[in-house]
Amino acid sequence: MSPVPTPVATAEQDRDVVVIDAVVEEIRPPRLPKSHLEDLGPVSDMFPESWEYNPDLIMEFYRKRPLQVLGRLINILFPLLQFVLGIWWEKLRGKDPTVSRAKAIQLRELLTNLGPTYIKVGQALSTRPDLVPPIFLDELTTLQDQLPSFPNEVAYRFIEEELGAPAGEIYAELSPEPIAAASLGQVYKGKLKTGEDVAVKVQRPDLVKRITLDIYIMRSLSLWARRSVKRLRSDLVAITDELASRVFEEMNYFQEAVNGERFAQLYGSLPEIYVPSIYWQYTGRRVLTMEWVEGIKLTNIKAIQAQGIDATHLVEVGVQCSLRQLLEHGFFHADPHPGNLLAMADGRLAYLDFGMMSTIQPYQRYGLIEAVVHLVNRDFDSLAKDYVKLDFLKPDTDLKPIIPALSQVFGNALGASVAELNFKSITDQMSAMMYEFPFRVPAYYALIIRSMVTLEGIAIGIDPNFKVLSKAYPYIAKRLLTDQSEELRTSLKELLFKEGSFRWNRLENLLRNAKNSPGFDFDYVLNEATEFLLSDRGQFIRDRLVAELVNSIDLLGRNTWQQVSHNIQERIGFLGELGNGNGKAHQTKTIKVALQPAIAQQEETWQHLQNLWQILKDTPGFDPLKFVPVLSEIIVNPTSRRMGQQVAEGLLQRAIARVIRQWALALESQPDPAIKIRNAA
Repeated sequence: MSPVPTPVATAEQDRDVVVIDAVVEEIRPPRLPKSHLEDLGPVSDMFPESWEYNPDLIMEFYRKRPLQVLGRLINILFPLLQFVLGIWWEKLRGKDPTVSRAKAIQLRELLTNLGPTYIKVGQALSTRPDLVPPIFLDELTTLQDQLPSFPNEVAYRFIEEELGAPAGEIYAELSPEPIAAASLGQVYKGKLKTGEDVAVKVQRPDLVKRITLDIYIMRSLSLWARRSVKRLRSDLVAITDELASRVFEEMNYFQEAVNGERFAQLYGSLPEIYVPSIYWQYTGRRVLTMEWVEGIKLTNIKAIQAQGIDATHLVEVGVQCSLRQLLEHGFFHADPHPGNLLAMADGRLAYLDFGMMSTIQPYQRYGLIEAVVHLVNRDFDSLAKDYVKLDFLKPDTDLKPIIPALSQVFGNALGASVAELNFKSITDQMSAMMYEFPFRVPAYYALIIRSMVTLEGIAIGIDPNFKVLSKAYPYIAKRLLTDQSEELRTSLKELLFKEGSFRWNRLENLLRNAKNSPGFDFDYVLNEATEFLLSDRGQFIRDRLVAELVNSIDLLGRNTWQQVSHNIQERIGFLGELGNGNGKAHQTKTIKVALQPAIAQQEETWQHLQNLWQILKDTPGFDPLKFVPVLSEIIVNPTSRRMGQQVAEGLLQRAIARVIRQWALALESQPDPAIKIRNAA
C-alpha cells in the first residue's frame, strides 16, 4: 500500500480573509496491523473510518455491556468520594488541606489511576495558579509529561505493528527509556538512519477502550441532564461530543500529523514561532515521528532566564500567536499546557503536540472581535446583540432585561481600564448570569475557553499581574482598523458613529492600542485607509467628512464675518451711537451667544485631531513626508472632486437658507402698515 500522502495546502478567499486549509483526501496507514496487544473496544484498525468519533457507535457498543459501565462507575466514584471525605475530615480537625503534600499526592495519584480522561482534567488544573493551591499545583504539573510509563516491550511491539518493521531497523538510535510520558502516550528520543534527531511518540495500550467508555458515561449523564434538569440551557451533549471528537483526533496520530502540517503552514512562518517537521514515512495511527526540539518548559522560569530569555515576552508571543489562530485563520491549538510549549535557545517559542486542535468559523471569529471591542468600550447594547450572533442567545430572545444586567456585571469586572480584564473574571461574571437569563454555552466555545484559560494560567504563573485580554486588545484594535471584511467594516462604523456624531475618543483608543500591536505597519494602514476612503465601502466616512467640512467652514465664515462686523462698528463708533437699547447691538450679542456651542465643538474637534496626530507621530514607521503622495492621490481622485462639489453645494444651501431666514425675520419685525395708518389718524 502506498505511503500516506503529504497534505497539500490550498488557499481560498473567504470574505476578504485568506483561509488556508490543509486538505488530505484520504488518510490511510502504510499497512494495517493484523494483531494487537490491546482491546480497541468500538474501534477497529481494519476499518479506518471508525477512527473518527461516532457517538452512535459508542453508545450502541457499551449499551450492550452494562457490567463494564457499572464497574467503571464504581472505579470512578469510590476514589473520588474517598478523597472528598478526606478533605472534609481534615477541615473538621481544624487542619488546612490546601497545604497538605499528602493530599496533593493523593489527588495526583487518583487522577493518574482514573486514566487519560481525568489526567486531562488534572493537566487543565495544573495551569491555574489562581485556582489551585501551590502544593497541589506542583503535584498536578507532573501530569503534563511525568506520568508512569508503560513497558518498552509494548511500545516496540506497537512500532513494529504500525510501521511494518522492528524499531531497530527503522531508527538508528532509540533512548532506552521514555524521556516523557503523558496522558495518551510516551515519547522516546531517537535518530533516523539518515542522521536526523527525532521524537518518537507511542500510544498507550488500551487507550481507545478506556476513553470510549468514559465518553459513554459522560454522554449518558449529559443526556440524562438534558431530559431532567429543566433550568439547564447549555447543550451538554453537544459540548461532550465536541470534546470527544477532539480527543478522538488526538488518539489518531495520523490526524495529529495532518494537524501539525497545517499548523506549520499557517503559523510556522511567524518570526518567533517554531513548528517541528513531521516524518510521514515513520508515522502510524499509534506511532508518530517528528523532529526533535531542544527547549525549556515555559514554567521553568529560572532556566529560561539563565538562557537570557524573557519568559514574559515569550508568553506575549504565545498570546499573539493564539490570537492569530483564533481570529485570523480559525485553526487553533486547544491544549497549550506547559508541556506543549518550549522556550528554544534562540528565543523562539516551539509548539508541540497537535492532537487536540479545533476550528472556528468566520462569523464566530468576527463576532468574538466585535464582542471584545464592545466589552472594552462598555457598549452593552451591542454586546447583547453579539451574544446572539455567537449563539449564546437565541435570535428571538428579549434583550431589554439583559442589557442592564450586562452593564452591572461587566461594569464591575472591567475596573478602570482594559488593563484590568482577564478571562477568569469574565467567565466568573458570565457564570452568574447563566441561570438568570436564557444563555447557553455553544459547543465550539468550550475549547476556546479551555485554550485561552490554559494560556492565561501559564502567564499568571510567570507574571501574577499578566492579563491576556489587555495584551490581546492591541491586536483586536489593529484587526478592526485594517481588516477588509464587510462584518468588521460595519462594526467599525457602528463603533465610531452614534446618532450622527463621530466618537473621536474611540478612534483615539483604537489607534493608541493598534500601534502597540506586533506587526502593525504604518505604511500599510495609511494605504489601506486611503483606499478605503476613496472606495465605495468608504461612502459613509466621506459623507461624514463632507458634513464636518460644511459645518466647520460655515462656522468659520460666520464667526469671521461677526468679528469683522464688530471691529468695523467699533472703529467708526457705530455701536456707541446706537445706545444701550439699540436692536443691532442686541442682535450682535445674540449671534455671539448662538455661536458659542458651535465654537466650543469646533475647538473640541481640533483637540481630537491634535491627539490623533500625536498618536500617529508615536507610531513606529511614522514619517510626515509619507502623507505627500497620499494627499496627491486624494486631490487628483474623481471622488475627491465630487466631495469638493458636495461641500460647495452644502455651503451654498446654508447661505441661501440663512438669507431667507433673515429676510423672513426682518419682515416679521416690520410694523403692520394698517396699524401705522390708524395710529397716524
